[in-house]
Amino acid sequence: MAAGRPTWQGHLRLSLVTCPVAMYTATDSRGDVHFNMLHKKTHNRIRMIPTDPDLGPIERADIVKGYEYEKGQYVVVTQDEIDSVRLESTRTIDIERFVSAGDIDRLYWDNPYFLVPDGKLAAEAYGVIREAMTKEGQVALGRVVMHQRERLLAIEPRDDGMVAWTLRNKREVRDAAAYFDAIPDKKPDAAMIQIAQKIIEQQEGPFDPEQFNDRYEDALRALIKEKQKGKGRKVAAPEQPEDTNVVDLMEALRSSLGKAPAKKPAAKKPAAKTAHKAPARKKAS
Repeated sequence: MAAGRPTWQGHLRLSLVTCPVAMYTATDSRGDVHFNMLHKKTHNRIRMIPTDPDLGPIERADIVKGYEYEKGQYVVVTQDEIDSVRLESTRTIDIERFVSAGDIDRLYWDNPYFLVPDGKLAAEAYGVIREAMTKEGQVALGRVVMHQRERLLAIEPRDDGMVAWTLRNKREVRDAAAYFDAIPDKKPDAAMIQIAQKIIEQQEGPFDPEQFNDRYEDALRALIKEKQKGKGRKVAAPEQPEDTNVVDLMEALRSSLGKAPAKKPAAKKPAAKTAHKAPARKKAS
């Protein structure tokens, strides 16, 4: 049974096959360290009071939405007017196309959501769509309106369910050429590349998220615990690593090769349900 309130509820539709579904956020940021703004003397929490530059503090009931079409010039839009232009995708995810996950540039993948059947009667149709996608190795593309924005979704099977990823649109993804064109086109030394390849081979291993915790968050929590106990603490800025001189690059590579840790054997994983395995993503070019 899914925990918490769904982010979105509606229907998933494949041609004439429709089933009720609900979307739940697949990630959780509640464990992150968050700071509140306090007055430096009283330590009272600061309240954000909406203020008009002419009238001073105002009630939230007096706030309306406006679109700035020129500097200082706004078109005011009411909530009823916004609701009047709702699209069908506010309540239905229509599957429009199927593609290979590798065809979607990784820059476009955004936030993941668990997409689950909403009610017992939805399970059969949901299962048919999921199993057909698994057997074909395809990802479904559809649209949904969340937080007053229409987003493109990539839906992929995972285990006994499906995961829906919101995809960024073309305007949100910057052109890589604007950043990479200035990189010199000169090919690196072949011998240096071979040594770097050997270093990579020595450091290969399986991905284990347990090994990649947020060390900055850990340090913040340790600092907060010390402050709670009343302990003093000196804070020093970490030393910045020096850039590798081009003349010393070969020597640095050779030294790194000697210091590289031995490759760890891959950890044995429990057998997965192959029938519900999500299509593998290819590395974006």
